[in-house]
Amino acid sequence: MDYKQLDAWKQSMHLVKNIYELTNSFPKEELYGIISQIRRSAISVPSNIAEGIGRNHKKDTVQFLHIARGSLYELETLFSIASMLNMMPDTKANETSGSITRNLKLLNGLIRYFEKI
Repeated sequence: MDYKQLDAWKQSMHLVKNIYELTNSFPKEELYGIISQIRRSAISVPSNIAEGIGRNHKKDTVQFLHIARGSLYELETLFSIASMLNMMPDTKANETSGSITRNLKLLNGLIRYFEKI
């Protein structure tokens, strides 16, 4: 299976791009704080999807997909914090929240698929 063909991976890559663009407008003093944490958690999602698929063993694959899902929840929490601290406009916060939710749905579907095979 080619992980690059998975919708979950494609959408998580799109999310990473959006995260980088959005965090460029965050306060510069947060570069080594919340910006760094947000970016790391976003990058973790497609990275763990790819690594899980690359392991080519069901148990390992599911474990890495769960790690990717945990990173999405971490990202969701970090965005809630950034929003609460008014680091971004509400429209951007809502867009990003919707994107995270879509990614979670795709990832949950992928996890269910691998748990059943």
